[in-house]
Amino acid sequence: MHKQLLFSLVTMLSLVSCGVDSKHFKMEGRILNMNQGEFYVYDDQGFISGIDTIKIEGGRFVYEMECERPTTVMLVFPNFSEQPIFAESHESVTIKGDASHLKVLSVKGTKTNERMTEFRQQISNASPPEIKKHASQLIEDHPESPIAPYLLKKYFVNTAKPDFREASRLAKIIMEKQPGNLRLARQSQMIENLNKAKVGSPLPTFTAYDLRGRLVSSSDLSNGLAVICAWASWSYESTSQLRSIQRIQKKSKGRLKAVSISVDASRKDCKDVIDRDSIAWPNVCDGKLFESKTLLQLGMTSIPDNILIKNGKIIARGLSTSDLEDTIEKNL
Repeated sequence: MHKQLLFSLVTMLSLVSCGVDSKHFKMEGRILNMNQGEFYVYDDQGFISGIDTIKIEGGRFVYEMECERPTTVMLVFPNFSEQPIFAESHESVTIKGDASHLKVLSVKGTKTNERMTEFRQQISNASPPEIKKHASQLIEDHPESPIAPYLLKKYFVNTAKPDFREASRLAKIIMEKQPGNLRLARQSQMIENLNKAKVGSPLPTFTAYDLRGRLVSSSDLSNGLAVICAWASWSYESTSQLRSIQRIQKKSKGRLKAVSISVDASRKDCKDVIDRDSIAWPNVCDGKLFESKTLLQLGMTSIPDNILIKNGKIIARGLSTSDLEDTIEKNL
């Protein structure tokens, strides 16, 4: 009797130790050609406080997080590419990839992540129009899936050439199946904001306070040439763009106005970069990541991102650093 009880207890303990409890989500994996290093992770519902770091040892990693309800976890790799992982409580996934080709990351363990893996493989060699076609089809086939809002934002909103008409159509399809999704409702509103802030439109009205407590508003940018840029301390590409704008502004002798918006969770991390690079123009950082009210008002959905304004009207947005430099030079 005692032996049977002891056996049952050991069995229960082993099951608990090997599994994931009802309030956590676990991911473990292996990245080939990356023996040691680290990458970052953040989520869209605040289960992770700001940006967390995942360490890679011997090409392998394990990461466990609190997860009481479904959320989308974003992995940010050393090359600054991002890949979504769809997290659910009491679930775990296995991730496999190659550091030289992270676009075809394989994630197994849940139906949603396996479906996203299939999509990644499907578009690995596809042209941009083909990718959008595949994304539309997946959204229409599975509007109830958390993949649908991600694809909507990734391929129809957060792109150099956003397609607001198609984005609006797809958003309505998703909303029918996810009526209680408040984030999706905000995303639909963001699409409307983006449509209002498209090239050729007046700059949307906004007000915010910068790191020094100074009031910043759209009216400050109503005359002459101005640029608004979105960035983060952990994104080399965006801080590089920030410094590029700084060089042009100094060269312009005040003719170019600038405002930057940081998506850092930590105001200190943001301020450290601003102080290090001696950036004097207003910088907004409210610690709300991509949920920043100012970002949403302006329809800025990625980093780096930018809006170029001339006499209060948007003349370009979402430009690469080199295209931004050329466009500013032509309009100064």
